[in-house]
Amino acid sequence: MYLLACEKTSEAIAIDPLDHALCLETANAMGWNIKIVANTHHHHDHIGGNGPVIASTNAELVSHKDAMDAIPDVNRGLMAGDDLHCGEFTLKVMDTPGHTMSHICLYFAGNNDEQPALFCGDTLFNAGVGRCDFGGEPKILHKTFEDHIFPLEDNVRIFPGHDYIENNLEFTLDREPDNKMAISLRDKFKNGLDAESFVSDIGLEREINVFFRLNENQVRAKLASSLDLDIANLDNQKTFIGLRKLRDNW
Repeated sequence: MYLLACEKTSEAIAIDPLDHALCLETANAMGWNIKIVANTHHHHDHIGGNGPVIASTNAELVSHKDAMDAIPDVNRGLMAGDDLHCGEFTLKVMDTPGHTMSHICLYFAGNNDEQPALFCGDTLFNAGVGRCDFGGEPKILHKTFEDHIFPLEDNVRIFPGHDYIENNLEFTLDREPDNKMAISLRDKFKNGLDAESFVSDIGLEREINVFFRLNENQVRAKLASSLDLDIANLDNQKTFIGLRKLRDNW
């Protein structure tokens, strides 16, 4: 979960505030006024803290417009291109189905003081992507990546809904054992780098995230071997879907 605030106005947005006590404690300690609670999607581990946060702050609850029936008491449904304004900063709404069919990511375009950032729920993880077997569809998730994630600039920081980076790196290396960047980062975690405070960006994901490396020969060869496929028939979409199938049970 994430708590974002405008330094000038102290207005804040809480994204998927499951641990409502920690969210409220932090906002109070910082002197921030939570004006908006934003849910990336309807799964309980993202919406479970909505009630107490809103009861304490009277914040507006927003979600994807098609998730309003699945999330209690949503005040406003969002669509692609909508803006969430908080003090003097803005988050752009991206419609990113695949993990669920009504999922949003929130994009901060950056300014002179802050790099761009993507608050991506369960669409994109550090070195991985979201599951599709809880109401999603891998083919649709691949299209989301083709249309919205892969085109992002390298300097966009990513803030996902869960931290699976160490396991995801091992999955990348199981597919692409010669990936030097993934090996180096895995070794840094083994030697004490704190995974909880680690922040990746799109440029790094292009190097360490096997779901960004769909046309690499080694990735396709290992996938074809694992699933008994003809490598000649693999395109990017089929490679993505095959990788997601393997990761489901890996």
